[in-house]
Amino acid sequence: MRFLLLFCASVFYLFADAHTLIYHRFNDDRYPSTNTANSELKRQFAYLRDNNYTVVPLKAIADKLNANESVPDKWVAITIDDGYKSFLNALEIFREFEYPFSIFVYAQATEQKYPDFMTWEELKSLEEFNGSLEFHSYAHPHSTRLDKKTLKSDFKKGLELFKSRVGHMPDFYSYPYGEFDENVKNIAKEFEFKAIFNQNNGAVGSISDVYNLDRLAVVGKADLKALLNFEALEAQWNEPKSFPKNSNLTKVSIATTSNAIQAKLYITNIGWMDVKVKDGVVEELVEQKLTNPRTRIILKIDNKTSTKIIVKD
Repeated sequence: MRFLLLFCASVFYLFADAHTLIYHRFNDDRYPSTNTANSELKRQFAYLRDNNYTVVPLKAIADKLNANESVPDKWVAITIDDGYKSFLNALEIFREFEYPFSIFVYAQATEQKYPDFMTWEELKSLEEFNGSLEFHSYAHPHSTRLDKKTLKSDFKKGLELFKSRVGHMPDFYSYPYGEFDENVKNIAKEFEFKAIFNQNNGAVGSISDVYNLDRLAVVGKADLKALLNFEALEAQWNEPKSFPKNSNLTKVSIATTSNAIQAKLYITNIGWMDVKVKDGVVEELVEQKLTNPRTRIILKIDNKTSTKIIVKD
């Protein structure tokens, strides 16, 4: 009996999923699509505390993945993209709950002192409050639209500036706009980040690609309970690999390790549809004209999800 309990516990731990949250602005009503009010942030943090979630530094999750170790199910990491000055509105709440956080810095905006962005000095001061500073590009480009030389130049310029202003290299990178393809990912890998993050709903588990880690976007009055129910889905995206040249999406083909027979498929501006899964594979004829140049495709099996974003050149 004792062996059975230990076995069940180890299996549960093996397939556990952590979650990474992404915020942008705080208590800044000018931008409701990316804003979280302080009152809402405090409610969300209380939910994490009261439901026994452990908020850990981003490094703790990345270290587990890079060591091929399972990630505890109740782990949550908090990230903030861009480095908006409005983060200072929320700093006291982070300090009150003693939650660590990582800010992905849009280097050009900080260097050129864009009005809505923190200065380098303000950013560096956050390291005293459980904050880590990470990299979010130099010019915040639509990376898939750049040739290799231009994209590499953005990385090099931004990282050199980051090191000169912060005093050390970043460990992590997040794709601007959450947009990337295999070319962008391969170039990013050349700069030896310990992990790279997207902006897709999902979870982080032992099956996750360390260069394509999901982050849950938290905006407005978000349903944190629902977001934290997402689980990681192991999936190989066979079609589409990229945005179709004529904008006509003919087929979606995804291989999974699931033994399910039904799934749900979402495509931007088309919506959700029920699809069949046969021997772990979804083969769905779509024959749809894509009207959005940034199209998100999501496969969902129970609470498990996998997402692909394709962007028109």
